[in-house]
Amino acid sequence: MSFDPLKGRPLAKLSYKIVIAGFFVPLLSFSSAGARESLAIATPFEVGDTRAGNYLAALVASADKDTFAASTFFQEALRGDPKNRELIERGFLASLANGDLEASFSIAKQELRVNPKSGLARLALAVQALHDKKYDLAKQLLAPEITTNRDATAVLLSAWADAGKGRTKSALAQVEKLNERGLQIFRDYHVSMINDLAGNHDAALARLRAAYAADAKTLRLVDSFARLVSKTDTEAAVKIYEGFDKLLPRHPIVVRAMADLKAGKPLPSMINSVQDGAAEVLYGLGAAGGQQGDELASIIYLRLSLYLRQDNSLASVTLGDLYERLKQNERAIDAYEMVPDTDPMRNFADIQTAVALEGLQKQDLAVKRLEEIATADPKDLDALTTLGNLYASRKDFANAEATYSKAIAAVTVPDAGNWLLYYRRGTSLERLKKWPEAEADLKKALELFPEQPQVLNYLGYSWIDMGQNFDEGFKMLRRAVELRPNDGYIVDSLGWAQFKLGQNDEAVRNLEKAVALTPADPTVNDHLGDAYWRAGRKLEAQFQWNHARDFKPEADDLAKILKKIENGLDEPPVKQGG
Repeated sequence: MSFDPLKGRPLAKLSYKIVIAGFFVPLLSFSSAGARESLAIATPFEVGDTRAGNYLAALVASADKDTFAASTFFQEALRGDPKNRELIERGFLASLANGDLEASFSIAKQELRVNPKSGLARLALAVQALHDKKYDLAKQLLAPEITTNRDATAVLLSAWADAGKGRTKSALAQVEKLNERGLQIFRDYHVSMINDLAGNHDAALARLRAAYAADAKTLRLVDSFARLVSKTDTEAAVKIYEGFDKLLPRHPIVVRAMADLKAGKPLPSMINSVQDGAAEVLYGLGAAGGQQGDELASIIYLRLSLYLRQDNSLASVTLGDLYERLKQNERAIDAYEMVPDTDPMRNFADIQTAVALEGLQKQDLAVKRLEEIATADPKDLDALTTLGNLYASRKDFANAEATYSKAIAAVTVPDAGNWLLYYRRGTSLERLKKWPEAEADLKKALELFPEQPQVLNYLGYSWIDMGQNFDEGFKMLRRAVELRPNDGYIVDSLGWAQFKLGQNDEAVRNLEKAVALTPADPTVNDHLGDAYWRAGRKLEAQFQWNHARDFKPEADDLAKILKKIENGLDEPPVKQGG
């Protein structure tokens, strides 16, 4: 497991996607542009009258990864059968994932009684002990996981418990034993933080400098290192932030830190208590696990981390992002609401809340919130970009183009970080059949970010589709595939262009690969069906078209697919080109 918490993920997400989530508070307090109002968005439900009914409802909720409903129904079922081992285990897991920490701690004690080997129950109760500064109890709970399973999480939390008792040497000795591949940076980070909390500034700085040298692209690590450096060298700290800003421009945490340093304001250390240190262990693991696709485990780590340190805005927005992936917008909004009003990530949380509102079909509220943010700060590129993306997702390309134009007008000197604005406006202009203007924007995007795969793909395919610039268009598509060989949509573009130009053998090969990469996409399956038909493989063509039909294409595409299933492909003349 590598130390990779968030890597600047929030701003990378601002290319709009409709997301769905869920959430357990009937009234939501929501911040935007300095104003707050309550939005009643949660759908209420009642628990069942029978234990069996609640249990079945809990199973359904668990399958849907609806942590609130699962927690509610399992706890209700457990009241009717408090000694049922399966209900205890499932109720504990559900309540922990949902953030019902006090309930989960109570059930964790029951879980340990029926299953003394439950590592997760020990972890939860150890976190409770760390929160309550019962450091010896925390070590006692973690000890079996260290001796039996050599669990890295238990080692790190035990080390922070030792730090809480003033046993710095013992704490450092434990962490130093984490020599497994992939854990070295994580180890060095916590060695540095323990030293810093103990007042050993030079030792902390030396160890974090080594970690930074190994990974200067991880936001949390860069921020921690710059904060340590700033205690003795403000100018050097600013340069560290500026280096990260070149990789990911305008990240709010970096922007705020640089502004504070230039204004002469001191930056606090990343870790200011034992609880902060233990929370950092759980946050790092939760963020890394989320990037690896293990959403439920990541949610549990992040919930425990936020129990120890509620003001970690990156943990809150990471949790919100995980709920978005699980298609639970209400819970995502709840997570974003945990970001403090004065935190530099508050604006990002407001923007993502608007995205979640769109996913909840509260489209007017979503637009209103984004417009409020943009009105308060007309140069807020993130709010304008997200609003433009929202319009584009609705196929309202006229408003999308106008919104992207506002964002571009707010840019004094375009840099590499602005390529997406020109790309998005260019695609909107193309859909509005304003090709000369669209082409100019796409070329500008490539000027700002040479060889950007999405732009290469869109511009190259558009040229070929319009019967112009064949050689350069194919060169762009092939380069896009080289850069993103596992992107099914880009591979599909190359294969479809080859199909349209009569290069059917190459088309079939690339479209088969595209379907393997994106098996549930109706358009990609439809394209492969067409290529099979032209190749004389008519049964296979019918199979792919049926797949395309079943994957719920848009209405216009569905009509064309059904016609092909009925009558086969009515092919137009093949375009000629290079």
